[in-house]
Amino acid sequence: MVVLELNTSQKTGLVFGGIFAVVVIVMSTMVFPFWNLIREDVFEEVLILNNDNGRCYVETVDSIPKIIDNCNLQPGDKAQIKYGKGLAWATIIEA
Repeated sequence: MVVLELNTSQKTGLVFGGIFAVVVIVMSTMVFPFWNLIREDVFEEVLILNNDNGRCYVETVDSIPKIIDNCNLQPGDKAQIKYGKGLAWATIIEA
């Protein structure tokens, strides 16, 4: 059995290397993907296409149909909505 003896500077370098590796792992898994979760809010005036028992459907310029829950507007009504870029859910700002 071979036992490796490390001097003080080697131990210090190993500790700092381990800390650096942990920081890189934490940053790459927790911090950077977090920024990808924050989406830009988009505001748009749309026409209500359908109201299905309080759930409205609209078409937006990004070609992703949006679903609006708790909606009391009728098909053909205009509304100002807010949605996250690339998402299918929206909220009515004003009717």
